[in-house]
Amino acid sequence: MNIYDFSLPKADGTEQSLKDFEGKVLVIVNTATGCGFTPHYEPLEEMYEEFHDKGLEIIDVPCNQFAGQTPGTDEEIHEFCTLKYNTQFPQMKKSDVNGENALPLFKYLKEQKGFEGFGKGPSALAMSVMLKKIDKDYKNNPDIKWNFTKFVVDRQGNVIARFEPTRKMSELKECVASLI
Repeated sequence: MNIYDFSLPKADGTEQSLKDFEGKVLVIVNTATGCGFTPHYEPLEEMYEEFHDKGLEIIDVPCNQFAGQTPGTDEEIHEFCTLKYNTQFPQMKKSDVNGENALPLFKYLKEQKGFEGFGKGPSALAMSVMLKKIDKDYKNNPDIKWNFTKFVVDRQGNVIARFEPTRKMSELKECVASLI
């Protein structure tokens, strides 16, 4: 099984096969419209505009599993993102990324790249403190910890990196640029 064996539900009810993105560099991200990390949309869009013609695709999967920070309908989410951040990359149907109803793609991504920590700095410390209250064993499972966790897939379909939302967006861009 590889990344191209998966598909994602689109907001219109159809399926988006990842086979359509074969040979491209992918950033797959679970997003939220009302999160402290929502401004990540801006550098994501900038990266998309800079690298899309060179083979980058960003796949946005809205998710409401983290403190209910994506309460709207798929249409409301899309409108928010396009009006506030001028996003142009594909946005899928709001879906779960953890638990019993998690999208199969996210189960696969978590198997390929488990949680490796939040890094250092105030936001990393804040996330650690918050997650210890939710799941004392959070460090030892591969679950998505919060909104804006990003997975990077190379042109051959290998999941090569996982970026927690506390990581600098410049590090994500550097990783993507190295694969373009």
